Amino acid sequence: MSVKKQYFKTKPLCKVTFRLSKEMAKSAETAHVVGEFNDWDVGATPMKKLKNGGFTAIIDLKPGSEYQFRYLLDTTIWENDPGADKQVPSPYRGVKNSVVIV
Repeated sequence: MSVKKQYFKTKPLCKVTFRLSKEMAKSAETAHVVGEFNDWDVGATPMKKLKNGGFTAIIDLKPGSEYQFRYLLDTTIWENDPGADKQVPSPYRGVKNSVVIV
């Protein structure tokens, strides 16, 4: 898994590419990236399934902020991104959220 950032010189935006590897996707049929940037709406940001079995999604985010997020596989399995900028405790006991800093 990885998070790639592309900053625009002419706009106050950062294009963030979220990529979920085939290994982390665990043969899932669907994946969504869910986080503060979409109000934790589990259906708001579906990821595109790649030919290799992984998933990807691109989101434009405002620079100068941190956004917590997680991946949701097949509407039931939550995964963090070990390649995220950091991990922070979530409101749920024993659960952490991934964080992307832009």
